[in-house]
Amino acid sequence: MGTITFAIVTCSDTRDISQDTAGSALEELIAHEGWTCVDRSVVKDERTEISQAIVYACDQLDVDVVLTCGGSGLSLRDVTPEATMDVCDRMVPGIAEGMRAHSLTITPYAMLSRAVCMQRGRHLVINLPGSEKAARENWEGVVGVLPHAIKMTGGAGH
Repeated sequence: MGTITFAIVTCSDTRDISQDTAGSALEELIAHEGWTCVDRSVVKDERTEISQAIVYACDQLDVDVVLTCGGSGLSLRDVTPEATMDVCDRMVPGIAEGMRAHSLTITPYAMLSRAVCMQRGRHLVINLPGSEKAARENWEGVVGVLPHAIKMTGGAGH
């Protein structure tokens, strides 16, 4: 299998791309694995904007994985899981559960995450937290399964 391609969509009312430390950290972590980040953007915490960014990354950029950053907590402005569900086909609960399980070994606040992981066709969409520290921790919890997950979503056998 070749390189895995990513798009990072940071969901924030308060940050622009220059202040997006979580997205920047994820871009570095992706490169560290030898994979490619095709696009990185920041959108407002608006359900339609987040959904449109996910659709664009999957349908136009044709990335393997869309990582969303932020908007998956308990604030009423946190709508990333709903925006993800609006435009994706199938839940992949094990990845979200794995991130929370990993993160719970670090902080009890991990149980407050509403993050989801879903498929849009052959693309994976994974909700990550908006803080750099938490995004790094959640990445650690899933990075090891991504090559196999992408192989499976692409239609290859086990």
